[in-house]
Amino acid sequence: MNSLRVLICGPDLFARVGLAALLAGQRAVSVVGQLAWDAEALAQFAVYQPDVILWDMGWAVAAHVEDLTAVGEAGYRTLVLLPDAEAARTANASGAQGMLLRTSDGAALVAALCAVGAGLRVFDPDLLAAFVTTIDTPAATYGGESLTPREQEVLQSMAQGLSNKLIARHLNISEHTVKFHVNALLGKLGAQSRTDAVVRATRAGLILL
Repeated sequence: MNSLRVLICGPDLFARVGLAALLAGQRAVSVVGQLAWDAEALAQFAVYQPDVILWDMGWAVAAHVEDLTAVGEAGYRTLVLLPDAEAARTANASGAQGMLLRTSDGAALVAALCAVGAGLRVFDPDLLAAFVTTIDTPAATYGGESLTPREQEVLQSMAQGLSNKLIARHLNISEHTVKFHVNALLGKLGAQSRTDAVVRATRAGLILL
């Protein structure tokens, strides 16, 4: 299988070099280039033909939100690296497929890049809380249907491939209750199977990877 083509973008040369070094030797990804953002950067993206843009936003996130939006509108998938949750609030409107903290390690970067490359949405839990309701509240929705906190927990467990029996043990509830929640999730997500439910929920950003 061909490795994922990753183009590193960011204002800081040392940060770009560091990211390239962090990803070096990873069989799942291949760094095809590094760019500092300027007026010509978007035009250069086509030269590199990346599957995913890994964009280190630095600290001046607000200054690049419009640029990041333009990259998405051009059809590129982006995973952005952010300094904190406040930056996530600013970057959220850009439409980036993934957001991680700048302190993320190589394993987390590779996993997130592969997920974004597969068309999924990935958010660091520490950043996700900044712009969507956390798992402690029932406000997560799909197509207007609210997911309860327990349904969100069951959904996350399903995404980890756990059986009903293991979910019941993990959440300290009965298998019958798990089955009830699974059926409710299938209905709310309009899914035909557990796998279909996980795929739909992941695309909607309801699952943390």
